[in-house]
Amino acid sequence: MRLINRHARKFSNLRYSDKYLGHKIAMDMRNFSNYFIFIAVLMVSAMSAANDMVRYNISKLHPDPKQSYYIDLLTLILDASRDKFGDYQLIPVTLEMSQGRTSIMVRQGKAIDVTWRMTSKSLEQELQAVYIPVLKGLMGARIAIIRREDNAIFSPNLTLEELKALSAGQGYDWPDSDILRHNGFDVIEGSAFSMLTMLDKHRFDYFPRALHEPWLEIANNGKFIVEGHFLLKYPAPMYFFTSKKNTRLAKRIQYGFDSIIDSGAFDEFFYHHSVTRDILVKANLPQRKVFSLENPLLSEKSREILNKKSLWLAYFH
Repeated sequence: MRLINRHARKFSNLRYSDKYLGHKIAMDMRNFSNYFIFIAVLMVSAMSAANDMVRYNISKLHPDPKQSYYIDLLTLILDASRDKFGDYQLIPVTLEMSQGRTSIMVRQGKAIDVTWRMTSKSLEQELQAVYIPVLKGLMGARIAIIRREDNAIFSPNLTLEELKALSAGQGYDWPDSDILRHNGFDVIEGSAFSMLTMLDKHRFDYFPRALHEPWLEIANNGKFIVEGHFLLKYPAPMYFFTSKKNTRLAKRIQYGFDSIIDSGAFDEFFYHHSVTRDILVKANLPQRKVFSLENPLLSEKSREILNKKSLWLAYFH
């Protein structure tokens, strides 16, 4: 019996030893797995840190095909900056908000990292501008959408004073509203997405749009036409803007933009993009009477940019 008990104890100790060894192996495997997970997380974090996340706002309720110009241009710029700044992620953020609200979100660094707007002194104080006009000055050449039945009102002989006696429609938070008022125009403001409805309801007489904008906006709408005899002209650079705190992104856009200007890629893009292609011919500029206006909203920095002729269409020199 004593011999049996001794063997039983040895067997028991062996079973305990095997259990301990198995447990230790399992723990080591778990630690080994956790180690690799930790390394993987570090690698993903490092990759994310190396990739600049660039978020921009886009509307789902009011899709605007003209926005493709700015998105495609931003993509071209970010691609051109890879050699210095590395990879990036360009991310659309679907939020329904005005230009003003978008600027607030960019300033706060909440949800949006970059926006594109016609500049003003106050906007440049609020956000960091990249001082290259993204449309070569097109935003400051304004032609009008009018009701088809009113075409006779806008004759080739229309004077500036007669035009000022009519009412122009503009968006609530657009710099153009202040520019036009400064120059003596009667301006009726409304939501950006309701302007054509307001025009149709005779809330105002004409809707000034940047040179590249009106045809896409009234496509397949027989109620409106593009007026063919006058053009409002004022200096109105449109820039990319970032938060003043996001200096890396601002420097990256500046670097990439300079690169595509120097290589000729920006000119190639501008003259062949679907939004801006042949727009000067389509607008029939030689047949238009030009009314030159003053823009009181320009900062000194933006006034200096006006003198860099290589950044503007020859038409605006």
